[in-house]
Amino acid sequence: MTDGSSSTPTGDLIIFDGVCNLCEASVNFIIRHDRDGLFRFVPSQSELGRELQRRHDVNTAGLDTVVLIRDGQIFTESEAAVRIAAAFDGPWRLLSLARWIPRPVRNWVYRRIASNRYRWFGRKDVCLIPTPEQRRRFLESSDDLRDDRVAKPDSAKAAQTSRP
Repeated sequence: MTDGSSSTPTGDLIIFDGVCNLCEASVNFIIRHDRDGLFRFVPSQSELGRELQRRHDVNTAGLDTVVLIRDGQIFTESEAAVRIAAAFDGPWRLLSLARWIPRPVRNWVYRRIASNRYRWFGRKDVCLIPTPEQRRRFLESSDDLRDDRVAKPDSAKAAQTSRP
């Protein structure tokens, strides 16, 4: 995906568990309801997923979480989910109303689902393979990354402010 230019990919990055059936279904749901193409996806098992986790001091395996990187800030667990939902089109955007539920309650529910996701939904031996139409939205290596605001290691970890 690198062409040597200084152009940058637009949008936010979502680091997800590429072998989790629930996570794959969630990514497909996001793609269907993100008609503007705001989100880019990085499997946590990929070279870039591991690199971004190191740079931002996040361990998706240890936290059982999706990670949203937006404007150099890191959002995890229910906060990531609520912020992702806020960008959906149509009535699905209403899912973001969960932000009014206290974060400890939201995170408790999120953690219960996340810690049981393989048992309840299963897992695969290989990461999600995007369709040719989806491929432009998936990043796998640092060569795919051309956006300094995403790659900077000095970003605010687990920031809970900024746009929805």
